[in-house]
Amino acid sequence: MCIEQLNATHKINGQLEFIAGNGGLPMIRINNAKAAALISIHAGQVLSYQPAGESEDVMFLSNKAYYQDGKAIKGGAPICWPWFGADPEGKGRPGHGFVRNRLWNVIATEMLDNGDIKVTLGLTNTPETQAIWPHSFVLTQEIVVGESLNLTLITRNTGNQTFTVTQAFHTYFNIGDIARATVLGLDGCDYIDKAGGDSVQKHQSGDVSIDAEVDRIYLNVSNTLIIDDGALQRRIHITSQNSDTAVVWNPWKKIAKDMADLEDDDYQRLLCVETTNAADDIREVPPGGDCRLVANYRVIRS
Repeated sequence: MCIEQLNATHKINGQLEFIAGNGGLPMIRINNAKAAALISIHAGQVLSYQPAGESEDVMFLSNKAYYQDGKAIKGGAPICWPWFGADPEGKGRPGHGFVRNRLWNVIATEMLDNGDIKVTLGLTNTPETQAIWPHSFVLTQEIVVGESLNLTLITRNTGNQTFTVTQAFHTYFNIGDIARATVLGLDGCDYIDKAGGDSVQKHQSGDVSIDAEVDRIYLNVSNTLIIDDGALQRRIHITSQNSDTAVVWNPWKKIAKDMADLEDDDYQRLLCVETTNAADDIREVPPGGDCRLVANYRVIRS
């Protein structure tokens, strides 16, 4: 993918440019009066989002992340699609699907009337993808960078058979100190506890705090969750559309140490609160139809 050609076609002077990022991967850098952001075209993944006036990034991005073909980038907002979690058919296909480790296409960039920047990325089926998942599709992600960050993932079925998807914005949030962070909005929800490899249904009483490995799929969630980041004195509001489930994940000490693309103590600085269609929250897409998953992230000072 030619950086010079992308800039010639899609650059927005003083607002958006294409650069060669880590590992030589093509990336989009946005910097204007509202926010700064970095988007990797590999994986179609927002890596950084920092509203104007904020001293800290909203996103966590590992210093040991991989930047190479075929590898997922640890941090930011990875896209899980067309399945969330392990291969639902047990065929040995990659966890979380096949779009978070391949190059997307740049469809459009534009400045909206309110000064926000919109980037549209996309993927379509190829013989390679059909060997993995035998369906015809157009997958589009609309990224709007402004005073908030808005992500919309649109799945269109261009084939002649209905298919189903599970999916997620597997977003890593930058936390000042995990011991002083809580997730609000899940009190009273049931969840599937997957920590330690089990799948046990439990009930959430009170806000969610983290003091051990957490890997939970929350069921029948509301469309607004809040990360109360006490150390950084801010709240991150997560508003979703077309999502009945949410995942909360922190690897804690052992898993973080075992992961080659995390620092040993990164568990203290990250928290995944994921907008998902997971577990039984399965979306059916008929021929000619589409489905949308939307997440919006906004920082509110506490």
